[in-house]
Amino acid sequence: MNSLFENESGNLKIKVCGMRDEQNIADVISLSPDFMGLIFYPKSKRYVGDFPLSYLCKSYSPVKKVGVFVNESIESILEKYEAFHLDIVQLHGNESVEYCQTLKDKGIPIVKAFGIAEPSDLEKCEAYASVCDAFLFDTKSAGYGGAGVKFDWHILDSYKQEVPFLLSGGISEDDVETIAALHHPFLRGVDLNSCFELAPAFKDVDRLRRMIERIKK
Repeated sequence: MNSLFENESGNLKIKVCGMRDEQNIADVISLSPDFMGLIFYPKSKRYVGDFPLSYLCKSYSPVKKVGVFVNESIESILEKYEAFHLDIVQLHGNESVEYCQTLKDKGIPIVKAFGIAEPSDLEKCEAYASVCDAFLFDTKSAGYGGAGVKFDWHILDSYKQEVPFLLSGGISEDDVETIAALHHPFLRGVDLNSCFELAPAFKDVDRLRRMIERIKK
């Protein structure tokens, strides 16, 4: 297992996704999430843009920087991985096993996202188990994530792979107790986005602080 997704403390890891504003990024980093997501999908309202602005390219260490891509060319991902000093690539489209293997062979940690609506949606994960460091389970929607809606988390009981996963899709402060009760052995963290926004790509730092404190306590 990739050490990026090990829970040595026993606490769930926190990924704050859809960041773009320089000061907002700095404020969120001060809360010490584990991962921060930058979205490189042009159709997303949280798209970071085509130009590698200096504050997006610097290291956020120890916070790991995740680049989120949807059906992007491998060449473009490799270019952005270097230019933005990414730590992890998250694939949120229809990328094949072979596609993931190509990136993995470059030494890039891979998170593959899957839209979930019913137990059978988890079956496609099996083919990717050897080429991904983690999965992300989001709510199936017409687009590629970002719907801000939960799927039925009882479906996770059907997940039998031994690849760690992050839970995504409309997670809010109201879900802390429900998440704590999941007790799935491969649940490694939660992905926080739309329910913590004041505007697209601009997070409510106070709400995030409360959420992170409750999950990490």
